Amino acid sequence: MSITVIIIVITSLISIAAFRSEKVMNDLIFYPPAITNNKQYYRFITCGLIHADIGHLFFNMYAFYLFGNITEEIFDAIFGNYGKLLYVVMYVLALIVCVIPSYLKNKTNSGYRSLGASGAVSAVVFAYILFNPLQGIGLIFIPVYMMGFLFGIIYLVVSYWLDQKGGGRINHSAHIWGALFGIVFLIVASKLFSNYPVLDHFIDAVKNLDPRKIFTVR
Repeated sequence: MSITVIIIVITSLISIAAFRSEKVMNDLIFYPPAITNNKQYYRFITCGLIHADIGHLFFNMYAFYLFGNITEEIFDAIFGNYGKLLYVVMYVLALIVCVIPSYLKNKTNSGYRSLGASGAVSAVVFAYILFNPLQGIGLIFIPVYMMGFLFGIIYLVVSYWLDQKGGGRINHSAHIWGALFGIVFLIVASKLFSNYPVLDHFIDAVKNLDPRKIFTVR
């Protein structure tokens, strides 16, 4: 069983438990005052194991499954014996890093809560894009695909705009910081644990792309 599937199973079981128990939800959710006042630092991680509802859970885990399995295999191929460990470290650290900006803005805000694995999933998706910048990526039920690097740019721009606009219940900041962390982590890990020039390959691929294949219909 892959690490990706194990994470999906654990996240799904804990999320379902939280759906059924308000106490479980409150104990695990990202709640800045509990971290500030009670030093409950575990919430940086546990908030990524629970979700708002079954739709939220399904969407995150479906995206994670699609990109995670392939990314995990690439980690194994590039990093060898360190592959799975680095993959887990990236995912867990992404859970923490993606909500640090939210924590700094809401240290004592009793009305602020956040949950979901979106930040960590974004890290995995953007690691995949760094490996495969020209691979087509699309949205569910829409048969138009665009090259991964372009999808990534649009994703970040839209997330930033929505974050600045505010007013919604989605933590777009976590998506942005999770995505950026995935890129930085992979670049640093590649320099430390392999000879694979991931950034150089990304740049070369984008420079030599075929413009006719930026968008494809399937």
